[in-house]
Amino acid sequence: MQLIENIRARARAAKKHVVLAEGTEKRTVAAAEILTKESIAEITLLGPVSQIQAVAAENHVDLTGVNLVDPQNSPLFEDFAATFCKLREKKGMTIEKARETMKDPLYFGVMMVYQDICHGMVAGAQNATGDVLRPALQIVKTKPGISSVSGAFLMITPKTEYGEEGLLVFADCAVNPTLTAAQMAEVAYCSAQTAIDIAGIKQPRIAMLSFSTKGSAKHELVDKVTEACAIAHEKYPELLLDGELQLDAAIVPSVGEFKAPGSPVAGHANVLIFPSLETGNMVYKAVQRFGGAEAVGPVLQGMAKPVNDLSRGCSIDDIVNTVAMVCCQK
Repeated sequence: MQLIENIRARARAAKKHVVLAEGTEKRTVAAAEILTKESIAEITLLGPVSQIQAVAAENHVDLTGVNLVDPQNSPLFEDFAATFCKLREKKGMTIEKARETMKDPLYFGVMMVYQDICHGMVAGAQNATGDVLRPALQIVKTKPGISSVSGAFLMITPKTEYGEEGLLVFADCAVNPTLTAAQMAEVAYCSAQTAIDIAGIKQPRIAMLSFSTKGSAKHELVDKVTEACAIAHEKYPELLLDGELQLDAAIVPSVGEFKAPGSPVAGHANVLIFPSLETGNMVYKAVQRFGGAEAVGPVLQGMAKPVNDLSRGCSIDDIVNTVAMVCCQK
């Protein structure tokens, strides 16, 4: 796909260093070889070095140029433990507990990002989303003014009349079961950044979605979306954003003109913000399965520094592409 090639090219130009916390996982090891040979990113694999090397040998993977780091034997270990202890001292953290925690590659990897040794971390081929996010939220935390992490998908549909020649950003489709109006506004802001930095969309046009368009229905769920629009307009006046809009009014020019005349977004949206995880997750899967779209992601948004989760069913290419996307995040 041209989008993926563009993302990989921008990653190469960025020359970032990414840590892969699950260094003994065979897909991750194979991805490290590709990422290094194709100069997409500098890679560090975490785990017992002998085990990483054994996995590489068993799978005929060449790890020349890949950094192999065993957290427990790293010269950074004590400094990381002390830093983590200080970060969590109000939560009752002791240096003994901090040392034990830093033995976990997920925590050690996030600390490498926090200390600016690496630009970002990718994990999740072996670990659940909660296990990946926990150290990130404890150490890196969210961006200033952002209260929660969200997950966006880049949707590449053969329906080139929609979005940006068939390319759209959907969020939140991966993290938050429910969103407040304020959080929905934050997701809109973060998704605009994802559209620019990763999807390469120069002008995000953001639709705040509902089952109502401009007051066509009355319900507290509609009220949440209209409130989210008001908050977004106040906090992020630079965004080209409108709502509440039904999905067809957001992406179909004739429907948008009819239902929301004069809207700067209706009929031409390329970023769709869903009011709940339930709607976002179901719609992206429906577009993927029924509409033949490619779903790239999720991209975790809102972290102060890039940390991204993988599906445990991910392919080697998924890992490579996720690392490339992390390299594009700011």
